[in-house]
Amino acid sequence: MGSLSIWHWLIVLLVVVMIFGTKKLRNMGSDLGGAVKGFKDGMKDGSATETPPTPNPQVTANNSADKSTIDVEARQKS
Repeated sequence: MGSLSIWHWLIVLLVVVMIFGTKKLRNMGSDLGGAVKGFKDGMKDGSATETPPTPNPQVTANNSADKSTIDVEARQKS
């Protein structure tokens, strides 16, 4: 009762073909295949050219800075 027989799947396939048409289904299949291929190529290229991030330079206090600037210490909300 829970599984669908081959006749159920054939009827579903027939309805889908009648709604969308064979040409549109073929185009959707090729578009999906191209998207999957592009995704795989992107994943392959991303892992090969990935370099470790460079650390940001540390900001230090500069006593010779202009006296009109305001020194602000950023704090994170808790």
